[in-house]
Amino acid sequence: MRGARPHEHALLLNERRDVILAGALLAAAVAMLVLMAIPATKDAIQRIDNAFLRTMVDSRSQPVTFIAKVFNVLGLTFVTLPVRLVVAGYLALKARWWHFAAFVSAMVASELCIGPIKAIYDRARPPGSLVSTTGASFPSGHAVAASVTALAIVIALFPPRHRTLWGAVAVTFSLLMALSRAYLAAHWLSDAITGVLLGSAIALWSAIVVQWVREQVERRRAPPERIAA
Repeated sequence: MRGARPHEHALLLNERRDVILAGALLAAAVAMLVLMAIPATKDAIQRIDNAFLRTMVDSRSQPVTFIAKVFNVLGLTFVTLPVRLVVAGYLALKARWWHFAAFVSAMVASELCIGPIKAIYDRARPPGSLVSTTGASFPSGHAVAASVTALAIVIALFPPRHRTLWGAVAVTFSLLMALSRAYLAAHWLSDAITGVLLGSAIALWSAIVVQWVREQVERRRAPPERIAA
């Protein structure tokens, strides 16, 4: 990609491990989509969702509800969009175009997925939500947005060898966002789980694809003696 700086760190290092992880996440997300489309398995999932919601309602407390509502705000578009724009702007300013491509493609792909999937399943929201909600329930848009944004930020801003801590923070944030949605009765548990799986898979696959394209471009640009070596 013209203008990319040679010191741009690799998006991913262990290609096999990353592909296996991304494949597992995508397979799990697709499995949830399939199970939710089959009446028998959907009913079984609904029973689990109902039981989990009852547990959440019975265990609610004021401090936990306050924290869950904070997560609700953090997942709203007026928070996530500026964060995404700042990260994309920073990457463009630093001419880190490969990371810019991976980050932006992950954000665009996730947004393109949410609406159509919600429309196809058109699942009703849980009763008694503690926060305002709109649209269908499956999958959780908050969970998708949180996971894809958090993981894509880690990939874009931190070299692979420095990602352990920040990767753990991103995963923790994504899971807490998912749990907060079910706790608030804004989504069913299965909505939230599917959202995390889908968002995480999109973040990883975007990086994998861009990294592969980057390697092909750099291989073509390499001097003949380097290619022979």
